[in-house]
Amino acid sequence: MNSLQAFQMWFITGSQHLYGPETLKQVAEDSKHIAEYLNDSDRIPVKVIFKPVVTTPEEILAVCKAANNDPTCIGLVCWMHTFSPAKMWIAGLTALNKPFCHLHTQFGREIPWSDIDMDFMNLNQSAHGDREFGFIGTRLRLDRKVIVGHWQDEAVQQQLGTWSRAAVAWADSQGMKVARFGDNMRDVAVTEGNKVSAQIQLGYSINGYGVGDLVKVVEQVSEKSVDELVTCYTEEYEVPKALLQTRSYSALREAARLEIGLRTFLESGNFKAFTTTFEDLHGINQLPGLACQRLMKDGYGFGAEGDWKTAALVRSMKVMGSGLPGGTSFMEDYTYHLPEKGANCVLGAHMLEVCPSIASEKPTLQIYPLSIGGKADPARLLFNTRTGPALNASLIDMGNRFRLIINEIEVVPIEKPMPKLPVAQALWVPKPNLKVAAAAWIYAGGAHHTGFSQVVTTEMLRDFADMAGIECLTINDRTDLLEFKKELRFNHLYYSLAKGL
Repeated sequence: MNSLQAFQMWFITGSQHLYGPETLKQVAEDSKHIAEYLNDSDRIPVKVIFKPVVTTPEEILAVCKAANNDPTCIGLVCWMHTFSPAKMWIAGLTALNKPFCHLHTQFGREIPWSDIDMDFMNLNQSAHGDREFGFIGTRLRLDRKVIVGHWQDEAVQQQLGTWSRAAVAWADSQGMKVARFGDNMRDVAVTEGNKVSAQIQLGYSINGYGVGDLVKVVEQVSEKSVDELVTCYTEEYEVPKALLQTRSYSALREAARLEIGLRTFLESGNFKAFTTTFEDLHGINQLPGLACQRLMKDGYGFGAEGDWKTAALVRSMKVMGSGLPGGTSFMEDYTYHLPEKGANCVLGAHMLEVCPSIASEKPTLQIYPLSIGGKADPARLLFNTRTGPALNASLIDMGNRFRLIINEIEVVPIEKPMPKLPVAQALWVPKPNLKVAAAAWIYAGGAHHTGFSQVVTTEMLRDFADMAGIECLTINDRTDLLEFKKELRFNHLYYSLAKGL
């Protein structure tokens, strides 16, 4: 993935010629100062670029078109230092196809009680200038984020940073190519979806390939490349010496060959995410578990069993969390822990494909039977997950819309060793508790596959959903099941009617 510093959000200030050249000069100086201050903030991961103050409809339209055509620009931050008549903004905002954030701030923190005069009032009109701008955003029915507070406040910078991470993920999703090896597995419903609708709404391009297309690339991998990657495995992970001295060594080499072939395929096709399915492995003698784990750690999105929606979501979450401590992984709610006393928990895992970015310790590389699928014993990384706050997110196709569901969780320590379970795992308590969270998830139609993250926040995902124009539901410590069911009903009514408004 590119560093987030490769991207820009443009700081746009609105005004008008009513106030004269001296006032406009001061507006420009103040705006440039704010943009430079925000650009230096360690809470904002992208560059903040000052753009000249806009005072006419033509200038506004020009900067919006320029933003559309600049691939490094992820969106606009708009602020009205003075009053900026909002009819001037109609053409520009209508043409803008990048996200924008409305920063409702003012240059100075406090009223200069003893010195305030009409010159000061004419210059510092954000209190009502931003309301005028807010009206036209609402009148045009534009999704945008409104952030209120002084620009030097840490909370304001944090919100801007969060929004910028979602905006980078949104930019990354436009034209995102997802390689789907094989089709949907068996008769699973939730992993299916309308690929054309996804490309229209979310920008994802889902490309199907036969497993034989991958096999051709795998067969071209040289023995030298395999040797080098196996050496890399022994340096990065805990690898039992016995594994290197038994017939399992050939299985390890096959895992390396699969990783090299899969990586080559994805890189040559400029893919950002991919799916596999163990129902269709013709020409491959083991499921590429280790390869999927390592590719996820390098930023690729992944979905098992043909689940392209989760693969794309995991990629977007990887982008959002880039550079922050913690990790993001493909995940599945596998089984429950329901003691008579104590918190009810979820044991999350998958057959093989859990990303080591969420590991609490140096992973161990092992080879064990898969027990299903009828293939050779695959290699995989084993580890426990770091404890602390996290979330699970699911993107589903509701037929007439896409829905993003978020459940905030707390990862807790594994109570006892599980020596016979040969997969990476995480144990968590859903918020507000398992009974409410699981019922709400099921009412909402959430998938059994999720994007799990210790670094992505609910606010990032909600900002992303707003940019995409999709429904978003949150299950957290304030969730009441009766109110949640009402929200589902209201949302159904809204999204059924909204297209006709």
